[in-house]
This record gives sequence, structure tokens and C-alpha cells, in this order.
Amino acid sequence: MPRAGLNRAAVVDLALAVVDDGEFEGLTLAAVAGRAGVAVPSLYKHVAGLADLRREVALRAVAELVARLREATEGRRGADAVTAVAHAVRGYAAERPGRYAAVQAAPALGDDPQGRLGAVSAEAVDVIADALRAAGVAGSGDDVVHVVRVVRAAVHGFVDLERRGGFGLPQDRDASFARLVDVLVAGLPITAPRATRAAAPPGGPGRPRGR
Repeated sequence: MPRAGLNRAAVVDLALAVVDDGEFEGLTLAAVAGRAGVAVPSLYKHVAGLADLRREVALRAVAELVARLREATEGRRGADAVTAVAHAVRGYAAERPGRYAAVQAAPALGDDPQGRLGAVSAEAVDVIADALRAAGVAGSGDDVVHVVRVVRAAVHGFVDLERRGGFGLPQDRDASFARLVDVLVAGLPITAPRATRAAAPPGGPGRPRGR
């Protein structure tokens, strides 16, 4: 039965549901139309096509991750700020693997006419840079970008291997991730002391369990 009150936001909601049940790469207009109970051409009243819809999904996902990062890093300083970033990213990837894939795909999707995806993607970089400043990592301009890339690459590398089942040995993955974060923190020029707020639990909210 066709869904009543279908609009652009509702189409994006349905697309997110498709992504949550599968993978971002598998998002199709046919799958969204099936959930909406309409023919594919009906979706073109609300989105320009699959590329437009993929950008909207990525926009929502990046905004969610930014909110998660801001919440995780609020009030943290020193090594705790960097640790909070790492655990927040891993937690989001575990809870929303399809949306996390959309976040990673965002740069390749191109910006929307209003520049919203580019703006929220820049905000994601800024919140990590803010966490590094809270850790006392000095630098500006290119230096900050390089360090943000180091943090993103290290955390995403682990998360992507974990998502793809790349850790086949029985040793605990949480312990491995904690070791990764320790190595990352040790390699950064952190000068600020830790805040008094309690550190995030290993893996953060929604962390993957098991080995």
C-alpha cells in the first residue's frame, strides 16, 4: 500500500532504513520504492535520483557522527579527548555500519547545491581538530590537517578491518583496540592534562563484543 504523506524527508528516512538493514553500497531506488509502496518514478517527485539520495543519506550520517563526537569529547582534555574520539567512531560504526560506510563515501559523492554535505563534513574534521587542541596538540593549518588524518586513518583502519571480519584470531578485539589507541596517543605531542571526567568505557556505546 502506498505510504501516505511521502516527501523528501520521508524518502531519506526510508533510504536510511534500507542502509541499516544492508549496506550503503546496496542502496537503490527500487529498494526505497518497495518500502514506500510506490513505483520508482514516484520517488522522482522528491529526489533527483540515486546520487541525490545517496548524498542525503551521507549528510544525515555525517551529522549523526558529528553529534556523537561532540557528545563524547565534551569536557575532556589531554589523552582522554583523543581516546573519546576513537571510541565514539568505533561505537558508531558498530551500531550503524551502513551509515558509517556512508560517512566514508561522502567525499566521493560530491556536494549538494546548498553545500550542506561539504559543510557538515568540514564540521566532522573540526570536531576532531578541537579534540586535539583539547589534548594540547599544538599546530595550525596544514599541521592540524595532517594530525587529523593520522587519527582518522588509524581508527578507520581498525574499524574497517573489524567490520569486514578481518580479525580472525581469538584474541579480544577490545584489547587490541585499546592498544591501538594507546599507541596513537603515545605518538601525539599531547601536553594537556586529563580532565576529571571519567574516561569512556572501552569501545564506547554500542561497541562490538566478543573476540
